[in-house]
Amino acid sequence: MANRRDVEAGQAVYTPLTLRLYDLVVLGFSNRFLWRCPTSLLRAHYDAHVGACHLDVGVGTGYFLDRARWPVDAPRITLLDLNAHSLAAAARRIGRYRPETVQADCLAPWPVAGQFDSVGLGYLLHCLPGRIPEKAVVLDHAAAALADGGTVFGATILQGDAPRSGAAQRLMNLYNRKGIFSNAGDTFADLRAALEARFSEVTLTRSGAVALFAARSPSARGA
Repeated sequence: MANRRDVEAGQAVYTPLTLRLYDLVVLGFSNRFLWRCPTSLLRAHYDAHVGACHLDVGVGTGYFLDRARWPVDAPRITLLDLNAHSLAAAARRIGRYRPETVQADCLAPWPVAGQFDSVGLGYLLHCLPGRIPEKAVVLDHAAAALADGGTVFGATILQGDAPRSGAAQRLMNLYNRKGIFSNAGDTFADLRAALEARFSEVTLTRSGAVALFAARSPSARGA
C-alpha cells in the first residue's frame, strides 16, 4: 500500500505555474520528441472512447476534455483529482459543460455516484506509486464506476521495457527520483495482465514509451 507521502509526490508538481506550462512542455514537446507519442494520437484515442456521461480521473489541465469530440452536445462530466489546482484549471477550461468536481485520492474508493459510460485515466498510472499490480487498484475503482457496456480508457508512460532515447531515459530517471513519476518497473506485459484480469475486452497498443489502452465489460459482472 502506498504511503501518503508517495501519493502526494505524484500530484504535487501540478501548481498554477506548471499547469500554465503543461500543454506547451508536455503535450507540445515531450510527447512528440521524448515519449514518441504525438498528442494528436492521444486526442484520437480520447475521441474514440468518450461517452455521454464521463468520469475523468487525473485531469491535468483539461486539454483533452476541452478538445474532445463528444457524442452528445451536452455531456455530463465529472472530474476527480487529488490536486485542487488541476481540478480548478480543468473545470474552468470546460466550464461550458458545467462539470462536477470531486477532490479525492484515486487509490482509495471513489466517492462518485452513478454509473459512467466512460472513465478516462489519461497519463495517470505512471504518476501513481508502486508497480502496476499495486496501482491497478485504480482499475478496480474504474470498473465499479462503469455502466454496463461502458469503457475505461487512457494512456500511461512506461519505463521498464519501453524503447526510449537517452534523453527520455534521463528525464524519466529524474522524474522518478523526485516522485513525479513512479514507473521504473512499469511494463507493457504487466499492464496487459492487469487489464485482462479485470475486463473481458481489452485493446492495448504502444507508441514509443506510451501504452494506450481501452477496456470494456468488467469480468466481475459476467456476460
